[in-house]
Amino acid sequence: MKRKNNLEIFCNIFCYFCFIFILTSFFSKLNADNLVFVFKNPAFSGIGYSAHVLTVDEQERTRKAKIVEDIESALDEALREAENTTLSKFIRNLESRVFSRLSQDLAESLFDDSGGSGGSIDLEGNTIHFMNTGTEIVLTILDIDGVTTEIRIPIGSFGICADEPCVP
Repeated sequence: MKRKNNLEIFCNIFCYFCFIFILTSFFSKLNADNLVFVFKNPAFSGIGYSAHVLTVDEQERTRKAKIVEDIESALDEALREAENTTLSKFIRNLESRVFSRLSQDLAESLFDDSGGSGGSIDLEGNTIHFMNTGTEIVLTILDIDGVTTEIRIPIGSFGICADEPCVP
């Protein structure tokens, strides 16, 4: 009798497992769907292709602009470094002092009694003519492009004196 009970229990368990397997396979077929292959890249599928092309074009354009900007930045930095060397600073300072002394000597010769009545200076392709007429000082500047600028300074006014002591 004991043996029959064990066999009966085994048959019941087997029937339950079969019933659960049949139910599970029936419901899984109801939830299944067709497998459909779709390309993710819009260049292959054609869906959203214009946006894809615009994005690629924008990436190429910004990459080229960045390269140009980096080159210009490197050139500007090299120019700044070349202008900030000790030798470059010395040359600029010396040039400034030479021009200052030249303009001081020109002013002294124009306003001094023993300085003469005029002259001419060629400065980097620009010609400066100066003349003391006794009543005024005339500066005529002819630049490289051929443009002429004339400056007339009256003597005796604004504290500028030629022959007589100025009275403020």
